[in-house]
Amino acid sequence: MKYRTTWILILSFCLSNVALAMRCGRDLVELGYSKVDVLRRCGDPESVETRSKLVGSTFHFPHRTIDIQEFNEIQVEEWIYNFGPSRLRQYLRFENGELKEIKTLGRGH
Repeated sequence: MKYRTTWILILSFCLSNVALAMRCGRDLVELGYSKVDVLRRCGDPESVETRSKLVGSTFHFPHRTIDIQEFNEIQVEEWIYNFGPSRLRQYLRFENGELKEIKTLGRGH
C-alpha cells in the first residue's frame, strides 16, 4: 500500500502542468530568478500583464479589544512565452521581480 501511494504521488506530479524550471535554448530558468535573468536567457515574452495585489493578515488577540492588520502591496507580472508550434507555451509569474511560478500551457503557434 505504501509503494502504491508513492507511485500515485510521483505520477500525479509528473502529469501536472506546474514546472520547477523552463528551458530557453541551452539555458535553464528556475524559480527564484529575477526578471533580468529571465530576459537575458529567454528574450522578450510574447505577452506581459502587470497588476498589484494586497497580501496581509489580521492578528486577533483573544479577550482584547485590539486587532492588528498588516498588508503589503506586491507587484505581479505574468509572462507568456511562445516558442513556436513544436513546443509548448510557458506561463511565468513574477512577484516583486522574482520568479515564483512556471506553468506549461498548450501548444504554441
